[in-house]
Amino acid sequence: MNAALSRRAFLQLSTTALGGLCLSSVVRPMAAPVATAATTQVTLYVAIEPDDRVIIGARGCEIGQGVKTSLPMLIAEELDVAWSQVEVEQLPYVVLTQAEPPGLTSKYGAQGAGGSTNISDSWEELRQAGAQARWLLVQAAADLWTASADKLTTRLGRVQHPDGRALRYGELAGRAALLSPSATPLPLKGARDFQIIGKPTRVADAGRIVTGAPLFGIDGDIPGAWVAVVARCPYFDGSIAAVDDSVARQVPGVRDIVQISGPSDGSPLDVNLAPGVAVLADDTWSAMQGRRALKIEWKPGPWAHDSTQALEERALDSLPGGAQVARQDGDPDQARSRAAQVVEGRYLVPFLAHATMEPQNCNIQIERDRVLLIAPLQRPAGASRLISRLTGIARNNIEIQLTRSGGGFGRRLENDCVAEAVMIAKAVNRPVKLVWTREDDMQHDYYRPWGLHALSATLDKSNAVIGWSHRVTATPRKFRVPGMANDPDWIGVCDPDGYPAGGLPHYRSEFVPLEFGLARGWWRAPVHTFNAFAIESFLDEVAHAAKRDPVELRLQLLGAARQLDYRDHGGPKFDTGRLAAVLQEAARRIDWKRKPAKGRGLGIACHFTFGGYAAHAMEVSVEDGWFKVHRCICVVDIGQVVNPLGVEAQMMGATLDGLSMAMRQQITVRDGRIEQSNFNDYPLQRMHEAPDVDVIIMPGSASPVGAGEMGIPSAAPALCNALFAASGKRIRRLPIGDQLVWQASRTDLLPFPVATEL
Repeated sequence: MNAALSRRAFLQLSTTALGGLCLSSVVRPMAAPVATAATTQVTLYVAIEPDDRVIIGARGCEIGQGVKTSLPMLIAEELDVAWSQVEVEQLPYVVLTQAEPPGLTSKYGAQGAGGSTNISDSWEELRQAGAQARWLLVQAAADLWTASADKLTTRLGRVQHPDGRALRYGELAGRAALLSPSATPLPLKGARDFQIIGKPTRVADAGRIVTGAPLFGIDGDIPGAWVAVVARCPYFDGSIAAVDDSVARQVPGVRDIVQISGPSDGSPLDVNLAPGVAVLADDTWSAMQGRRALKIEWKPGPWAHDSTQALEERALDSLPGGAQVARQDGDPDQARSRAAQVVEGRYLVPFLAHATMEPQNCNIQIERDRVLLIAPLQRPAGASRLISRLTGIARNNIEIQLTRSGGGFGRRLENDCVAEAVMIAKAVNRPVKLVWTREDDMQHDYYRPWGLHALSATLDKSNAVIGWSHRVTATPRKFRVPGMANDPDWIGVCDPDGYPAGGLPHYRSEFVPLEFGLARGWWRAPVHTFNAFAIESFLDEVAHAAKRDPVELRLQLLGAARQLDYRDHGGPKFDTGRLAAVLQEAARRIDWKRKPAKGRGLGIACHFTFGGYAAHAMEVSVEDGWFKVHRCICVVDIGQVVNPLGVEAQMMGATLDGLSMAMRQQITVRDGRIEQSNFNDYPLQRMHEAPDVDVIIMPGSASPVGAGEMGIPSAAPALCNALFAASGKRIRRLPIGDQLVWQASRTDLLPFPVATEL
């Protein structure tokens, strides 16, 4: 590719002046080639230069999960080139018109990032794209040699003739671009023939990341753009009572100040989260100084006197009442009435912020009939629809350039930042670069729901678990989300088919909704991080009450390897044998049967998440009210692995994120306002606290699933189970905080006030 060619121009490229080739196969059926004097376009994923460089377009949103590397690896594998030949370019989000309903289609197929689906969505499709490119090159060589294409082979960017002749892909590109792609799907390689898939591969942007080159959304720029920062109402559903911006307008560099509206009380949270006052300036510093000079009187909303302390009191009061039954097998009440032993436990999980390293930001230019957005996103289709809704401009005239994101974790599935930028840009009629500060991001988020889990297990005379009840009292995830109106109330907070469902004769999962004004969203492995701490901690508690080995109890509940129905994301089946295998491997790696040194304890947990299976085993010690993780094992089974190096990094990062969340992170509310504002009161795990994570990737031939979220759910319960083994203190609420030094008479040491100890 011409070195001067911009990334944005990659999509308009078909054949360069030197005769390069572009290939793609997302839109089905494949379109016939369109040729002009300057270009020959067949598809849009692969460009091959005469010097044999191969430029592959990456369609996924890169939020740190590695898809800018792994998705092009799928194409390169079937194209049969060396990875060292490949350069990766980020594809934008582009909407095309089509005759069939609904009249619009994404040019490159699925481009969102959520639920760890990029690999599973692309496994066949993108490999087919690479195979189509290879097929065209073989056909071109066959034409040149007047040979049968069936007799030709390829190897590392060359087409080879049986007589020993060979042609480089770069020599064939121009001719291949004039051919029509295969009308039928092509055979794909078997796993034994993979040369790229399954090989450890560095991320495509590694050099640019470590050298600080412009790469992220915050680095984006549109000529002539003013920088905007916004002072937002801190109260849920609050409003602006009065604004005095006279001093702010005198700050050097400040260009304009505008107000933006917010949602009305109880309306859907589908645009932005809060009304605010935007300060626009020549640079970020001037805009922030202007915002600081604003004098704003905020009017509190209907939640002005609410708090998370009051929420917990409501949750405890609601436990004995009626609930919505999500699933029931057998008769748990009857099982309880004839049980030899009943074990009960309550576990609490707090609201959590996403706290991405790169706060929200975007760059936007709105013209009369066109829009350009440069932003780090997880759901560009949602951003496209939102921009069209707010501007009236057709979606096929909205170009979205996707940048690498400094973290997503579900936060960038929401496009409220884009909505704000549209409102501001329309008000000032010029390009805008909207920048959020860390405090903005922490206090205006779509938080992971809050919940109280009440669990009970019934045991027979042989200490076998015969009944299980799990009541979740929580703030519903679907709160004020119009697209979820028809979903069950418990979606995102209740996992009725999750293990140990299906493993015992009497089982009930039920839900009690709690009202609260805080916006809620998806937070990294949403329902699983919300539930795994309670379920896996309680399993450990049941095992100790029954005087049974916690691993043995889990294996008994999992039973023989079989496929169970699973209705939530990651289904439709849950394989008990695969979960048992990662559990057993984690136990083997930590040497589960040994007796740890004095003052140390072992803990273990496992979970099924989004089609993947993971287990953690940890060895910890407790001293002076805190702990140290001496060993941390993470075992994962995600089927066929595309990039082992990427999977290992994801498991390490997810494990450390899970531990960080468990240690000290929570979002609390007082008088209708978020109390936390930055990492000083929403602390991350420090480097000296972070253990080495030993990642074991189980070999597998099953169709692959993503790895972005599998390593989180079982981390916190494995840690807390180990802490119990080391200290005798059962952690019943997150974060852990000061609980290891609680005394029965010292309620002042609780991490925050509660109505009663769980």
